[in-house]
Amino acid sequence: MGVSMGTARAWVERWERQQERYAVDREERFTVIADVVEHATAGRARPLLLDLGCGPGSLAARLAARFPHAEIVAADMDPLLLELGRTHHADAARYVDTVIGEEGWTRALGLRRPLDAALSTTALHYLSEPALLRTYRSLASLLRPGGVLVNGDHFPPGAAPCADLTAHVGRRRAERTGGRAQEDWRSWWDAAARDPELADLLDERGRRQAARAGSGGDQQVTVSRHAELLRRAGFAHVAPVWQFGDSTVLVAIMDDARGLPAPVGT
Repeated sequence: MGVSMGTARAWVERWERQQERYAVDREERFTVIADVVEHATAGRARPLLLDLGCGPGSLAARLAARFPHAEIVAADMDPLLLELGRTHHADAARYVDTVIGEEGWTRALGLRRPLDAALSTTALHYLSEPALLRTYRSLASLLRPGGVLVNGDHFPPGAAPCADLTAHVGRRRAERTGGRAQEDWRSWWDAAARDPELADLLDERGRRQAARAGSGGDQQVTVSRHAELLRRAGFAHVAPVWQFGDSTVLVAIMDDARGLPAPVGT
C-alpha cells in the first residue's frame, strides 16, 4: 500500500496548506513547541521525542530539522497519513501505527529508554476525558524526571461567551493571514479519494473508521480541565506558554528524581 515520492510530496504539501485554515499561527505554534523542547533537552546529546497524532509528519519534520541529533518516534492511527509521512519525511522519525489512548497503545512505540518530551499539536482533542486522563498517565510513566508534555491545540476557555470570543479572534487572525483561502479538511479528503494511488490506503482507513464508529470527535475540553487532568496524572507543574485566540500551547512538567520540581532544562 505504499505511495510514490512524488505523490507523497504533493499530498503532504497540500495538507500543509489545508491545515493553515485551522491552526491559528500554525508555524509560530510549531516554533514555540520546538522552543520548549530546546529548553527541556538542553545538554542532552540524543533526546528522545514522541510526536503524538503525527499525521503526515508535519511536526516531526520540523523537530528533526531543528534537532538533527534527536531520536523521534511519531505515532498515529491513520494509515494514509502515516504512509505519506513515512515516504515524504522518511528521515524525520520512526513512524508507529497505534491508537493513542487505547489499552496497550504505548507498547507499540517500542521505547527502550525514558522520553525527554511528548508532543502533540491539534491531535488529542478527540479523546474523551477518561481516555485523556489514561493517556496523560501513560505518558507520565514514559517521561524521565524533568521531562515535558507539550500539547498545542484549540482549547475553549470555559464559559460560552469567552469561548465564542477566543474562537472569533482566531478566525479573524486566520482571515488576515490568508489561511481561510486554502481548501478545507473535507475537500482535501474528497480530492484524495479521487487519486487511484491512494485507493488501498483509503480503503484501509475506511475499515478502521467503521470499526471505531461512534468514537472520536472534538470533545471541547477546556484548558483548565486539561491542566487538572495533567496534575491528576502526576505532572508537577502545568502552564500555557503561548496563546492566540483559543490556540494554546500547554506545557506539563514531571518532577525530578528527588520529588522536587525540576527546572525545565535540567
